[in-house]
Amino acid sequence: MLFKNIGLIDENFEYKENMYVGTNCHSIVYIDSKPPEDEEAFFETYDGRGKVLMPGFYNAHGHSPMSLLRGYGENLPLDRWLKEKIFPFEDKLYGDAVYWATLLSMAESVRFGIVSTSDMYYFIDDMVRAVAASGAKTNVSRSVSSFGEPVAESYRLKEMIDAIRMYYGFEDGRILVDACAHSEYTNVYDMLVAIADAAKKYDVRTQVHLSETEAEHKGCLEKYGKTPAEIFLETGIFDQPCTAAHCVWVTESDLDIFRDKGVTVASNPVSNMKLSSGMANVPLMYEKGINVAIGTDSVASNNSLNFFEEMKLFALTGKVKTMDPAVMTPQQVLRSATRAGALSQGREDCGLVKEGFRADLIVVDANTPNMQPCEDMANALIYSADGKDVCLTMCDGRVLYKDGEYTTIDIEKTIFEAGKAKQEIIKQL
Repeated sequence: MLFKNIGLIDENFEYKENMYVGTNCHSIVYIDSKPPEDEEAFFETYDGRGKVLMPGFYNAHGHSPMSLLRGYGENLPLDRWLKEKIFPFEDKLYGDAVYWATLLSMAESVRFGIVSTSDMYYFIDDMVRAVAASGAKTNVSRSVSSFGEPVAESYRLKEMIDAIRMYYGFEDGRILVDACAHSEYTNVYDMLVAIADAAKKYDVRTQVHLSETEAEHKGCLEKYGKTPAEIFLETGIFDQPCTAAHCVWVTESDLDIFRDKGVTVASNPVSNMKLSSGMANVPLMYEKGINVAIGTDSVASNNSLNFFEEMKLFALTGKVKTMDPAVMTPQQVLRSATRAGALSQGREDCGLVKEGFRADLIVVDANTPNMQPCEDMANALIYSADGKDVCLTMCDGRVLYKDGEYTTIDIEKTIFEAGKAKQEIIKQL
């Protein structure tokens, strides 16, 4: 496809007008202010007047099957929310319910410009089946919690390892599989060591929840005399590239560990505020050189996957945390939403509009009332744009969504089947 006369967020996250960008198969093959000499070699053209081309979003932390729990368990703190609402519902989940829920999340994701998600859950076979059908990307992980179960008898650990062996690199690399410790507080020490050992054995990345709440952070200090970050370091979890979700209550020494070990922080501002967990100190993380990406968490604790909303709140919380309106530049925020998330997933050739990189691209309609008049496009994309302004989403050079139409997902059937699955589970509670 050849995008013509389109605005562009370039590899430095600066805005350029009236550009030409060509894609071929999986990759971006042409970027210039002039049309290519072999323009006819591109089988399709796209008129980009009034629109902006930018990298697709990389959702650095999610639980896609939890779309079934949207609006279920409102106005509760995290501990009660989990124990009274989420865990009882999840006990009734089954494979087809997870498939349709994941597919629904993929539909919502590509509608809002998300091309890839770092996912943490179970029923991995059904999740992989759904993502494969959608055409999107994922770093999926079988979340492991031990709840005192002996390591040698853990079916969760076995399922995690089986998923890595079966699906890593599936669908021409669109699907990667990470190791996953749900958290410090849901695992015994030896289980964390076992998860770390498996990650090193199979040379995969890891995902964890870390210091999401004050109670979690203080509980670890009381139990070990160490922070969750220090426990993950000690058990070897950070020996492989790791994405740590939340990191709201981390200490400055924890941040030094992240910097030294190359840990990515996945900040989830909407979920953290909705559950009254707090706000991560992203400006300090930036200052220390930590790779900070953005996640939505699940729609059970967020209610939507509108990544423009997430990006805006991400920027605003940094300003409030420091009481400095200039603390986070638009380039930093746009990078966190795109390139930082791609790097957190180990996708080195993704997350930038750059020749030779994967064609994971979105087109945003800038000729809308909420975007006009536009003083500065980079700022407008963060503070004025909305997910519904996305008019095209492309993943690995394949258009998945365009002007209200899905090319891979039967959206009516997906909505129906997901709703039906939720009602079947509710009847059992």
